[in-house]
Amino acid sequence: MGVRADTGSVPSTAENLNPYDIAQQQFDLAAQYVAELPDGMRVWLRGCTRLVKIEFPVVMDDGAVRTFAGYRALHSRVRGPGKGGIRYHPDVNGDEVRALASWVTWKCAGADIPFGGGKGGIVCDPKQLSKDERRRITRRFIVELGDTIGPHTDIPAPDVNTDAETMAWIYDTYDMMHPGKNNLPVVTGKPVGMGGSLGRNEATARGCLFVTQRAIKEGAVPGLDSLDGARVVIQGYGNAGAIAAQLFTEAGAKVIAVSDSTGGVMSADGIDWAAALTHKKQSGSVVGLAGTTNITNDELLHIECDVLIPAAFENQIRADNVDGVKAKVIAEAANGPTTPAADKVLFERGIPVLPDILTNSGGVTVSYFEWVQNIENEHWSEEHVNEHLSQKMEAATDAVLQMQIEIKDRHGENVDLRTAAFALAIKRVASVALVRGIWP
Repeated sequence: MGVRADTGSVPSTAENLNPYDIAQQQFDLAAQYVAELPDGMRVWLRGCTRLVKIEFPVVMDDGAVRTFAGYRALHSRVRGPGKGGIRYHPDVNGDEVRALASWVTWKCAGADIPFGGGKGGIVCDPKQLSKDERRRITRRFIVELGDTIGPHTDIPAPDVNTDAETMAWIYDTYDMMHPGKNNLPVVTGKPVGMGGSLGRNEATARGCLFVTQRAIKEGAVPGLDSLDGARVVIQGYGNAGAIAAQLFTEAGAKVIAVSDSTGGVMSADGIDWAAALTHKKQSGSVVGLAGTTNITNDELLHIECDVLIPAAFENQIRADNVDGVKAKVIAEAANGPTTPAADKVLFERGIPVLPDILTNSGGVTVSYFEWVQNIENEHWSEEHVNEHLSQKMEAATDAVLQMQIEIKDRHGENVDLRTAAFALAIKRVASVALVRGIWP
């Protein structure tokens, strides 16, 4: 799969941008540092347990019948039920959802929450669909998935172009098919009034903030002592990017550039996150925001800054554009935004990458909190949720930094934070798999 049109970036090299191949490269690089991993176990853990493709008809608003394709991948249930979002996008495909499912496995293990990885998506352009059409598509997709999802088997959540309302439709459909049970835990990211968790909508961005702050505090970012006055650049002004702009600003940083699918804007004096969000809602884009200069997404990635936050899609920082990156640290709020070739260059240049399986794991962590609340019929305060999220993110960051040191001590090799995060996660999954054994 190539780079999405949403970003405005088109690769000009022959670099392999298939997300599943990249996920397996990342696994292989880290697995060599996990001594507890037998060869046969390695082959199994790097693969995907299940990939379902469904084609189903939907009656559109004009009465025509249109066939849609949807996918659901389950990577692993070694540590618990599958967990992962459902996205709606024209470029959804099997390799993408398999890669994303595997990344969820590793981020759950890194955050030490009892889930495995799942992911799903429907091939469609939601911008061209009415609300009623989206609802019918969602319901039919869930009916076709049947019992491949469930509160203790595989639990969806929001992702690209889906939201709390979409999750409400998923819950309602599943609940109709399984009457008389507590079905709230079948999906997370629901509206708060029907069992959703306070703090879930902000969780991905808040987790990114917590990880960045912790990494800086622990001295993992050369030349940066705190976020106070730090210059921040954000690619992607959707849910994660816009909320990150707010939270990093509140933490004392200055957001100097943001972008969306149509382009970006910059201002050395700083950008008002709320004004940018209002402008985007009114005009459909951040481009043209008063008091800023219009830039392209490619130009945005090359702005000199302290913190660069990719919050869009995969494969944004690549071999063909990485040389222009001038950030002190990259905090990945998106999934898979940096390719292996770019990782290598950044590591050689001394620019740490806070990897996606660590930095954006706040979303799945608070999804876990929601799942627990649903099972126990409880409702936590937002303060309680955020306090527990902070503890989880800081502990995960510390564990990754410690794993980086352990690899250096045991193998005499310096590795980047992504490799350390993968090694930590693989070790945790493998240890459970070995204890459980192979059945029958």
